[in-house]
Amino acid sequence: MSGVVDLAAVKAAGEAKARAEQARAEASRTGGAGAVAPAALVIDVDEAGFERDVLQRSAEVPVVIDFWAEWCEPCKQLGPLLERLAVEYNGRFLLAKVDVDANQMLMQQFGIQGIPAVFAVVAGQALPLFQGAAPEAQIRETLDQLIQVGEERFGLTGIAVGPDAAPADAVPAEAPAGPYDAVLEAAASALDANDFGGAVQAYKNVLADDPGNPEAKLGLAQAELLGRVQSMDPQAVRKEAADNPGDVNAQLAAADLDLVGGHVEDAFGRLVEAVRRTAGDDRDAARLRLLELFEVIGPEDPRVTAARTSLARVLF
Repeated sequence: MSGVVDLAAVKAAGEAKARAEQARAEASRTGGAGAVAPAALVIDVDEAGFERDVLQRSAEVPVVIDFWAEWCEPCKQLGPLLERLAVEYNGRFLLAKVDVDANQMLMQQFGIQGIPAVFAVVAGQALPLFQGAAPEAQIRETLDQLIQVGEERFGLTGIAVGPDAAPADAVPAEAPAGPYDAVLEAAASALDANDFGGAVQAYKNVLADDPGNPEAKLGLAQAELLGRVQSMDPQAVRKEAADNPGDVNAQLAAADLDLVGGHVEDAFGRLVEAVRRTAGDDRDAARLRLLELFEVIGPEDPRVTAARTSLARVLF
């Protein structure tokens, strides 16, 4: 199943988000132990420390980069606003300030034509946010969208903030094991080993006691999907679906292959169309499969939101 790029990303994001939320909750419970001080949410970055301070940190929190210079008047308006927002957002993003006069190479690498210029790095991926001294309302909206992308796509929930930073040599306290951690770990191992039946059973065991467990729900949806497609002949399945657009089972199989191959919107569109074409048990089968695939991708994904809207149109 080496082609399951989209599913692997979803799985990694879910696991990262769960770990980050657990770490934040533990830091809060212990009164901020292991958390950073508010002042540490704004850092000065140079070329030598860029990989450590920006790229590596972007794996745990979105990093907003403010490219500025001492002679730039708009920078003097924007900089303090971004610093205030970094503290106000309480660890949901980290602000890195880059003096372009001292770091010409970084300025060239980001293709900056004028300052102030604001970029973000999320999970190692850079993207432009805005240029110039934008209004505060616009900046807040941009930051909210950035944080949402970081959470939904990469499982980044930020860093914990406390009144004081932990000592440099402090050893972080290990988070207490949850009641289902061992079972979930075994299920994930089975999933990685392509033991889809074992993974399905393990996730079902968790859900029997905790029906709302998000990690188990996601894992079960993935395991069931991969179990369905592992013995499929992709060429035969797609030919059957193309030759028989009214055959619900053929469309279900093709939609599974679409999703596993990373063609999420194609999978959703195929099943929405199957719901539109059919009635009775066939319609229920297509609708339920679509809901299962929503679970694989995650309810907050914009593609799921769009498909839910399309499904509602054909149902009602």
